[in-house]
Amino acid sequence: MSVTDKLASLGITLPKAAAPAANYKSYSRHGDLLFISGQLPIEAGQLAVTGKLGGALAVADGQKAARLCAINIMAQINAALDGDWDRLGALVKITGFVASDPSFAEQHLVINGASDLLAEVLGERGMHSRSAVGVPALPLDAAVEIEAIVAIG
Repeated sequence: MSVTDKLASLGITLPKAAAPAANYKSYSRHGDLLFISGQLPIEAGQLAVTGKLGGALAVADGQKAARLCAINIMAQINAALDGDWDRLGALVKITGFVASDPSFAEQHLVINGASDLLAEVLGERGMHSRSAVGVPALPLDAAVEIEAIVAIG
């Protein structure tokens, strides 16, 4: 099944890739690698999940945020590849940042929200290495931010 068909079967419509909010690129290409800047849990143009995990937010809230970040990563990939998903080699690595209270230690479970969706949509090409890091705060009080490295052809 194509990526476009898989997204449709899951009821996911990729948003327009977000423009950078400051002096950086949303993605940059170096050789056969595409580096995608950190994506926030934006839905319908709005930050959808804010706050800290282990505080007001539960793991399920963080997983929702991570899933939204993954959708926005795929929107950036789609833009970078001009919609030609056949040029996707593989998702190499994601790095997930989770706004966390000091005692929260389940960042890995939160980032599963992104990893699971990326693997489901992209299949073997979506399997990746990753890091899940707890941080005291993220831009705009976002609960999660995820960046990615992608191999392209």
